[in-house]
Amino acid sequence: MNRIFTFLLFAFWTIASGITVAQLELPEDKVKATISLDQDDCSLEVVVDVDIVEGWHINSHVLPEGSFSIPTNITIEKSNNYKFRDGIIEPEPILEFDEMADEMMSYHHHQFTLKKKITSKARKDYVLKGVFSFQTCNEVKCLPEYEQPFELKVKACGPVMELRDDVEPATEINTADEPKSTDGDETEEIDETEQTNNINGPESIQDAEENSGIDSDGTEENSESDEEPKSFWLIFIISFLSGFAALLTPCVFPMIPMTVSFFTKQSKSKAQGIRNALIYGLSIILIYVLLGTLVTSIFGYDALNALSTDVTFNLIFFLLLIVFAFSFMGAFEIRLPSSWLTKADQASDKGGIIGIFFMALALALVSFSCTGPIVGTLLVESATIGGIAPFIGMFGFSLALALPFGLFAAFPGWMNSLPKSGGWLNTVKVVLGFLELAFAFKFLSNADLVVDAHLLERELFIAIWIGVFLALSLYLFGFIRMPHDSPVEYLSVGRTMLGLSSLIFVIYLLPGMWGAPLNLISGFPPPTTYSESPQGVGGGSVSAPAHIEGEDTHPGPHNLPLFYDYDKALAYAQKVGKPLFIDFTGKACVNCRKMEGNVWGKPGVIDILRDKVVIVSLYVDDKTELPKSEHKTVEYAPGKFKEITQVGHKWSYFQANKYKKNTQPYYIMIGPNGEDLSNGGADYEHHGKTSLFKKWLDEGMIAYQKASSNKN
Repeated sequence: MNRIFTFLLFAFWTIASGITVAQLELPEDKVKATISLDQDDCSLEVVVDVDIVEGWHINSHVLPEGSFSIPTNITIEKSNNYKFRDGIIEPEPILEFDEMADEMMSYHHHQFTLKKKITSKARKDYVLKGVFSFQTCNEVKCLPEYEQPFELKVKACGPVMELRDDVEPATEINTADEPKSTDGDETEEIDETEQTNNINGPESIQDAEENSGIDSDGTEENSESDEEPKSFWLIFIISFLSGFAALLTPCVFPMIPMTVSFFTKQSKSKAQGIRNALIYGLSIILIYVLLGTLVTSIFGYDALNALSTDVTFNLIFFLLLIVFAFSFMGAFEIRLPSSWLTKADQASDKGGIIGIFFMALALALVSFSCTGPIVGTLLVESATIGGIAPFIGMFGFSLALALPFGLFAAFPGWMNSLPKSGGWLNTVKVVLGFLELAFAFKFLSNADLVVDAHLLERELFIAIWIGVFLALSLYLFGFIRMPHDSPVEYLSVGRTMLGLSSLIFVIYLLPGMWGAPLNLISGFPPPTTYSESPQGVGGGSVSAPAHIEGEDTHPGPHNLPLFYDYDKALAYAQKVGKPLFIDFTGKACVNCRKMEGNVWGKPGVIDILRDKVVIVSLYVDDKTELPKSEHKTVEYAPGKFKEITQVGHKWSYFQANKYKKNTQPYYIMIGPNGEDLSNGGADYEHHGKTSLFKKWLDEGMIAYQKASSNKN
């Protein structure tokens, strides 16, 4: 216990020390590392010559067992061009017991050399990329871990022959731990299916269209869909929780004990009752999954994603959610034709599996006035994700809806713990109605942003949300009653806490009326640039010049000057000797606003964006008509063509054609000759944290400096 306590004190002291001195003392000031390559035909050796100033040291690569120190490492990118022969070769480290940390320390100081052996497999020249990482310490403190990227040119080895084109330097850094043993013959094999990218890019959009092949799946398909699984998991979780919310509505909750009792009493045995209840639950799942499949089939696998930026559909979604909200609040009930229910009820009398299926269908039809708005909202939200999201959404919703019927059939005693039906069920409906009402204005805002009408600017949007959630607070505290509400004799603890949470949220929103960023809901309101006071009331949020004198720029997030034209931005970047930062974005893009609000303005990031790069924002949903001379038809897949008539079409095709991506936000760093320096680009999914995005920017700046040096 003393050892753990001592270590925690030491760790806290080290971190605190690092925070206070990191602004003044930098690891690169204490350690100078010269990285080179020794090559003998196919035998490679990465050599790191280290020179450390007096009084400082870095940890060894191989640390004592149980050590909490950060090891020194040479991490090489994955590639089909080579394989690793062994671990890192290092000199004998200094071993010293640290009484404060209560552990054995292993480190190097002064001058020494590290080596890593590699066997090359390529028959042509290529570039080997990696990172040398270490932590610098002295007797009283440790500085933050430092990473020094490097690129080494490797010559062709072995018999001279032409290899296939896919043997190129990889762009994904191998984050797996390197072998810690310095002796042994263990070889790390590289996955030969690793994707590779060419870092050289065309200097203009025309070059990109002429020289880059388009993904065979079309411009609407992302060739690297790492984001999709996470988006699908998100829609599943939201749908599953929505299914539980639907259970707590007056149309569904009373049906649970009634239906389970029917199966248990009408069945000849308990096993048969459980089986019938499970079939009933599976039938519910099947019905809703078929609905999701039908929606996907009607609109197409890829077309749904395009709806998120379509003005007409956003307006339809807005009106649809308004109708759902009013229905939940008690203004009217959404009912399906009674003939549908009659036929389903008659079919359920047939018995057997078919009869049970139609019983489930009857439940879906009877409860539609409660579940319909939730299902409709889920399908609308799924449409903004696209792909098979409607299928996944309906599966998650129906799974939560069906679970109680199977569980309570298996364990009937559990039903005694269920709360009795009452006025609280209608309260759940009304609360859902308020949430639907607030969510509806996001779609109205999307339509307004896309057409640039400025009818629903940031201040008005926030004011509407303040009004909605203030009304919700008053409702939960009993000051407002809806048509079907029972009198509120007292407030339950749950209702009080929910009302208090809503009121706190209202107070949080208030400063947003005067320019506060509101990071908690970033992405939902329009951006700060789309407001009556873009710089906040009194201009207090100004952090950068909004315009570059003599250039066609516009004020962007945090008052950063933005170009909207790629060629003009590239020309200016080359003139001033700065890298071009491409921001593929969208006016109705929620994650774009989150990145701009939560990451762009952070210290370290804003400094680079403001002073060291030229930013061009390319809106893929800009509906501005292109000049007739720029209208054209492009073949985005064999036999499939697309008309380029709007500014958004132009940038969307440019992104998909050049970088094989169609998700936003997506960021690229362009070098002095128009080449891609971004090593695969950055996005919200993998760079949504300030530290990750800052690291990506730093790597781009280092790559730009190297490219500029080679050019000179």
